[in-house]
Amino acid sequence: MTRAVAVSLIVLMATSACLAGPDSRGSKTTAGGAMSSHSQSFNPYYSRTDARKLELPDDVWKKVLSPQLYSIARHGSTEAAFTGRYWDYEGKGSYYCAACGNPLFRSDAKFATTCGWPSFFETVRPGSVTYRKDTSFGMVRSEVLCGRCGAHLGHLFDDGPPPTGKRYCMNSVSLEFEPDEAGKH
Repeated sequence: MTRAVAVSLIVLMATSACLAGPDSRGSKTTAGGAMSSHSQSFNPYYSRTDARKLELPDDVWKKVLSPQLYSIARHGSTEAAFTGRYWDYEGKGSYYCAACGNPLFRSDAKFATTCGWPSFFETVRPGSVTYRKDTSFGMVRSEVLCGRCGAHLGHLFDDGPPPTGKRYCMNSVSLEFEPDEAGKH
């Protein structure tokens, strides 16, 4: 495939996302039980295998992400406690960045909390997330960002269980879940 054809394909996919409207980008449960958004269908930058850093302008993200994911991932909003689809979800599998597909967490690192958001004690691999100091709301916290695209995922606290003592308190909207296949793990 030539570079010109590849660029044309990306422009066509991005244009389709704009024309589809936000209603067609909602969440759904797939046939395999995966809880995901349609964002990967409309987002030419979504990949679960491409680990290259994404540095895209805000207007591009606004076109390819649903309004709710855009607000949280690109502007640091937070979903209300106890409203996200994963805060008490117990499926076995992997969690990915909903904005770009980067692998983030495994379900065996998820633990029950009373905070109202999905919480994990460790990431799937070093570098899957990055951190930034957050001093909003009169607190000093560590903001957790996707290591590939810089999407806001949530915050890191030091009140988690062993072995790490960490609590990655994440927004469900910023995550997509893929269940393990039968016989895997």
